[in-house]
Amino acid sequence: MKKQNMFFRMITASLVRRRSRMLVALLAIAVGATILSGLVTIYYDVPRQMGEQFRNYGANMIFLGAADSEGLTPDAVERGLSYIDANKLVGVAPYRYETVNINEQPVVAAGTDLAGARATSPYWIVSGEWPAADGEVLVGEDIADVFDVKAGDTLSVSFTPATAEATTAAEGEDAQEETNGIEMTFTVSGTLDTGGSEENYIFISLADMEALTGESAAYDVVELSISATQNELNAIVDSVTENVSSVTPRLVKRVTQSETTVLSKLQSLVLLVTIVVLLLTMICVATTMMAVVTERRKEVGLRKALGASNGSITMEFMGEGMLLGAVGGLLGSILGFIFAQAVSMNVFNSSITFKPLLIPITILVSILVTGLACLIPVRSATDVDPALVLKGE
Repeated sequence: MKKQNMFFRMITASLVRRRSRMLVALLAIAVGATILSGLVTIYYDVPRQMGEQFRNYGANMIFLGAADSEGLTPDAVERGLSYIDANKLVGVAPYRYETVNINEQPVVAAGTDLAGARATSPYWIVSGEWPAADGEVLVGEDIADVFDVKAGDTLSVSFTPATAEATTAAEGEDAQEETNGIEMTFTVSGTLDTGGSEENYIFISLADMEALTGESAAYDVVELSISATQNELNAIVDSVTENVSSVTPRLVKRVTQSETTVLSKLQSLVLLVTIVVLLLTMICVATTMMAVVTERRKEVGLRKALGASNGSITMEFMGEGMLLGAVGGLLGSILGFIFAQAVSMNVFNSSITFKPLLIPITILVSILVTGLACLIPVRSATDVDPALVLKGE
C-alpha cells in the first residue's frame, strides 16, 4: 500500500512540476474526450431524433385489407396494432372513402379519425381549425375554391347509395334503382393545403360518415406513423402478416428508405469525425510527452545510473499519461453531454437522453488513447544511455 502511495505521489509531483506542458496534454485529452462523448451520445440518440423529425413527413406504414377477406374491419386493425409497441406508435388514422354530392356535384369524402390524421400527417397546413366535434368538416383547398367556402361557412353534403343494376327483360334496357338520399349540413372548420391529392377531398369524422351513408363499412386503408428503425418496421410487417390474415401491412418506402439513408450517412459521418479527433488527440499527447521525455533525459540517465530499471521508468511515464487520461476523460464525459445537448437543441430542438454508461467508457477510451500515445516517448526514455547523458552529450 505504501509503495502504491509513493508511486502516486511521484507521478502527481512530476505533473505539478511540469504543469504548463501537462495542461496542454490535459486540454487535448479533455477536448478529444468531449468530442468522443458528445458524438457518441449524438450517434446513439440520432435515430430517435431523426425518427421524430421524419414523422413530420407522414405515415411510414399502411394497413390494407387482404384480397380474400371481408375488408379492413376495426377488429382486424386492432389485432394488427397489438403487434406494435404502444410507446412507438405515434398515430393511427383509418380512412373510409365515399363519393358524395355537394350542389349536385360529386366529391370524394374521407371519413377518418381526425385526431389520428393530425398525428400521422403533421405536415398538413390547415387554415382555420381542425374539426373538433361531429358535424364539422375539413375542406381541401381545391374543393373550397370550387364551392367558394371558407372557415365558418356551412356546407350541405348528400349521399345517395345505388342498388344493384336490374335488367328489364321485356324492354332489354338497364335500370338502376336508388334509395332516398341522405343530406347533412356541416360547418367548415378549416381548409386544407397539402400540395397533394388531399386538396380534392373533404374530411369528416367516421361517426359522421356512418350517419351520412347510413351504414358502418370496413376501412379502405389505415395509415400508421411508427417511431422505429427499418429493421423494426420490417419485423412488424412480418408479425402482422403471419398472425393477422385479414390485414396486409405495407411500408411507405419513400419515407422509410429516406430515413434509413439519412441515418446511415449521418452516423457514418459522426463515426469518422470521432476517429479523426481521437487520432489528433493521440498525436498531441505523444508530442507533449516526447517533449517531457527530452526535458527529463538527465533525470532518466541519473536514475538508470543509480540502478533504476527500464520497467520502473516506463511505469512512471505511463502512470503520468494514464492519470492525465483519466482526468481528461472525466472532464470530457461531462463536457461531452453539454456539447451533445447544445447540438441537439440547435439542430433538433429537443433535449438529448443522458447515458451514464458513457462516463466510464469515455474514461477508459481516454486512458487507452493516452497510453498508446505514450508508447513512443516512453520507448525513447528507456533508450537513454546514462553514460552519455552524465557526460553531457
